[in-house]
Amino acid sequence: MTRPFLKMNGLGNDFVVVDARQTAFSPALDQVRAWGDRASGIGFDQLISIEGSQDGDAFMRVWNSDGSPVETCGNALRCVAWVLNPDASDKTLKIDTLGGPTKARVLRADAKTGTASVDMGRPRLDWREIPLSEDMDTLRLELKVGPYDAPLYHTPCAVSMGNPHCVFFVEDVSKVDVAATGSLIENHPLFPEGVNVEFVQVIDRDTLRMRVWERGAGITRACGTGACATLVATARRGLSNRAATVIMDGGPLHVAWAENDHVVMTGPVEVEFSGELS
Repeated sequence: MTRPFLKMNGLGNDFVVVDARQTAFSPALDQVRAWGDRASGIGFDQLISIEGSQDGDAFMRVWNSDGSPVETCGNALRCVAWVLNPDASDKTLKIDTLGGPTKARVLRADAKTGTASVDMGRPRLDWREIPLSEDMDTLRLELKVGPYDAPLYHTPCAVSMGNPHCVFFVEDVSKVDVAATGSLIENHPLFPEGVNVEFVQVIDRDTLRMRVWERGAGITRACGTGACATLVATARRGLSNRAATVIMDGGPLHVAWAENDHVVMTGPVEVEFSGELS
């Protein structure tokens, strides 16, 4: 049996998207890994299944390229919104995820591209919500990388946007060894469920430069929930306004932490090609 799919991306963060609203889709771990392999398979950061929802327009299920399930994915939510509303009609979509419900609007759409906005809900800032393995101030984690008396990176901020994030503040993000540090922190005992790791350089109060190591996927060109977590972290530290452009390797994403405590991101969607999974 084969399953049709769309290969899509949001700012270079790429996905294989399967519409499973009519027929169940339950791939085995080794299948996900095989499809996700960029050398021998299709290649993607995450595999996305669009499923039915009793009280929403759809449920989005996510697997990382290593086969591990993940709670949610911001860039993928924009892609799913485009699939659900390719005509960009004036409506708000409710898309449920393991990380909680979200609301999305497609602002522009054509045959291959679009722009969508997603309300990711409120950031979760309590240590139990991240989660952490011990009670700690999530604004300034007691965490260091490198020599104790001269750490390379230290005192990050922790935020959950439906999935856990650890945000380090750096002077020059281009000099960060994202793979080495990200892989180290991803499986740190402080994060019992693993963690996504962001490195942010504050350009000005309206512009942030961020690079990311995604849990279960490694370095990606962009991370929507990571951009949201980064904006929340810098705003909490007083380093940025509550709305800013977060520039990632794949391009810019606009993120706003609204007065109702919800975080809203707006950015592009692209369809690369279609195919069939065997």
